[in-house]
Amino acid sequence: MTNQAFTEAVIRMTPTLYRIARGQLLIEADQQDAVQEAIRRSWEKRNSLKNERYLQTWVIRILLNVCHDIQRHGKREFPIEELPEQQQEAPDYIDLRDALFRLQEKERVPVILHYVEGYDVKHVAEILKIPVNSVKTRLMRARAHLRDILNEEALEDNETK
Repeated sequence: MTNQAFTEAVIRMTPTLYRIARGQLLIEADQQDAVQEAIRRSWEKRNSLKNERYLQTWVIRILLNVCHDIQRHGKREFPIEELPEQQQEAPDYIDLRDALFRLQEKERVPVILHYVEGYDVKHVAEILKIPVNSVKTRLMRARAHLRDILNEEALEDNETK
């Protein structure tokens, strides 16, 4: 793959990378840092990619590793009340996003890749380097946990009214 083709492909996938980072990290600056770092790492290692067909899978895997590094090292820890307002969002979207962040990472990542980004289960399995049945199980458990979280929040809202 030529440098030009690589650059063009990464530019095309940048919106997807930002959506995935947003699903992994709460702070917008961390999201931007993660995408930039993933692009930088993929550029530096571009010659190690054996099959161009897997470019997007490979870059997403790098991004997930960068997001995990940021989470692990606790970069920019803020109490949730002090998080900057990113944009006005519908209350239901905010509830769902908050519920997603309450999931364990191993459940949250497949949900974002499958339901937000639209990857089929097989592609999610390739990205995460796990069996297809594991992806299906994680999606099933994530749906159950999301249902429980959202029902719990709905009950709390009804009790405070």
